[in-house]
Amino acid sequence: MRVALLTREYPPEVYGGAGVHVEYLARELARLEAVTVHYWATHPAEREGTVAHGPWEALAGEAPHLAALRAISVDLSMAAAAADAELVHSHTWYANLAGHLAALTYGVPHVATVHSLEPLRPWKAEQLGGGYALSSFCERVALEAADAVIAVSEGMRRDVLAAYPAIDPARVRVIYNGIDADEYAPDPATDVLERFEIDPARPSVVFVGRITRQKGVGHLLEAALELDSAAQLVLCAGAPDTPEIGEQVRGMVERLEAERGDVTWIEAMLPKRDVIQLLSHATVFACPSIYEPLGIVNLEAMACETAVVASATGGIVEVVADGDTGLLVPLELDEATHDPRDPRAFAHAIAERLNALVADPDRAAEMGRAGRRRAVERFAWPAIAEQTAALYRELAAARA
Repeated sequence: MRVALLTREYPPEVYGGAGVHVEYLARELARLEAVTVHYWATHPAEREGTVAHGPWEALAGEAPHLAALRAISVDLSMAAAAADAELVHSHTWYANLAGHLAALTYGVPHVATVHSLEPLRPWKAEQLGGGYALSSFCERVALEAADAVIAVSEGMRRDVLAAYPAIDPARVRVIYNGIDADEYAPDPATDVLERFEIDPARPSVVFVGRITRQKGVGHLLEAALELDSAAQLVLCAGAPDTPEIGEQVRGMVERLEAERGDVTWIEAMLPKRDVIQLLSHATVFACPSIYEPLGIVNLEAMACETAVVASATGGIVEVVADGDTGLLVPLELDEATHDPRDPRAFAHAIAERLNALVADPDRAAEMGRAGRRRAVERFAWPAIAEQTAALYRELAAARA
């Protein structure tokens, strides 16, 4: 079957979990189907099996809504280029409309994988202005019309059906995100730690993620004020959503350095090998997200044999086994703002669980070993690709 994967992110321009997902899914699907990846590239490069698309130059500018219009222009280009596909599979609102338009134009099935939902990220209205209405429109129209919607967790499936009640529940399937446990594996080397002046002999708490409200880095920084003084805090945090949130985090880091110290802030998007080594030597990985459909980064930490302290939200509760592979932090959200109802209590609960594992490295190490076993046994990419290909075949048979 000729499959067109439609995505904003694809290597080398990957900045979030959706891009990681498409990278590995495309690799495994190519063993089963004829796959072409259509992706958004600021610097297009010819690569076998891929087609790069850029936004219309007429839409250049800094106005927030122009970012959404640029995405729609890329969707039109992708839809036009998918003429020979027998099935289109889109990822995130950035490409969902392309899948919808291609399905209408060529009469082929459209599968849409949901990595997040616009109605559950209301803070984007602050960033995009009227562009948030456009992104919400693209997502709603595409998902409601898709032949199948893939949710990356059971929690995401519930969210999809709650946000878009017009979608037939029978069309929403759960296929988890995955992990390459051969690539993400414990790295005993210490050269990366030495480069960033991180002491491998001391306990460390590591965070890896973008600077967004969704990832909760601000809550972790509040929690770090209570962090055991024996622990180093390593923040691999960059690509702020807005200059304002970037400055807010910078101010919180400066306060933390002044009041506590032992903070290493790495603002660059690190290569995989560097991240793997940092995770491998961490006592605990911290995931303070307030919204996380699955959280691939938790799988990455688990595969590196690192215990996880994470918010009990979304698909995280299906990845991290509380008390076995890590500790979950209760999180109650305000329905209007989608922020924690009690931010101080949330930060305190994060600190409490981080300190429990910093104080008990043997327990943390055993959780890390259990985490790797869980990642290998339940989240391997070949099985996930086979489930996806089976869905393709089912949809194609229904059209025959």
